[in-house]
Amino acid sequence: MKKPVVIINFKTYKKGKDVLKLARAIEKFDKKIIVGVQPMHLMEVVKKTKLRVFVQHVDPKDSGRNTGFIIPENVKSDGAKGVFLNHSEHKLNWGILKKTVKICKKENLKVLIFAGSLKEAKRVKKLKPDYLIYEPPELVAGKISVSKAKPDLIEKIGKKLKYPFYVGAGIKDRNDLDIAMKFGAKGIAVSSAITKAKNVKKALKRLLG
Repeated sequence: MKKPVVIINFKTYKKGKDVLKLARAIEKFDKKIIVGVQPMHLMEVVKKTKLRVFVQHVDPKDSGRNTGFIIPENVKSDGAKGVFLNHSEHKLNWGILKKTVKICKKENLKVLIFAGSLKEAKRVKKLKPDYLIYEPPELVAGKISVSKAKPDLIEKIGKKLKYPFYVGAGIKDRNDLDIAMKFGAKGIAVSSAITKAKNVKKALKRLLG
């Protein structure tokens, strides 16, 4: 089996020095893991680790008179490799999503887009994201993983999407990962299983073996 791509969304579980502490623990385990951080933590994690660092959201704006917005050009200059878009906790309407992707690609940022259903995933693939994450919103941060609750939907996406995809929502252990990969996923997106773990190394071993 090909080594899976692993994406860890920090969300807002950590703050201050604990953000870098978590990033370093992940880096020590595997430098190829992708992490998604808040913009205010971007530069520090970029400068002090060798991880591939994405920001959790950007807005479809160029530099100029845009107070309060997160500008793709700026996160690129601060070292971001890519961006997260359309997470179930920060949904975007289609017009905004399409415009944001266009600007991010102009800035040579990798684009990761979340989709909560096969229907949405089929629409998202038209934007040609670098990473398309299937993540049912009702299972996000839940006790039951998508792999265990809806393996049939992962299988269906594997057969009908006709596009590389990744799986998230409640992923916790190696069995969850194996099920996702069995049905065609290229990797997984996780958050609380790692970000809330008392021992990050043990949590990553439980997930990746």
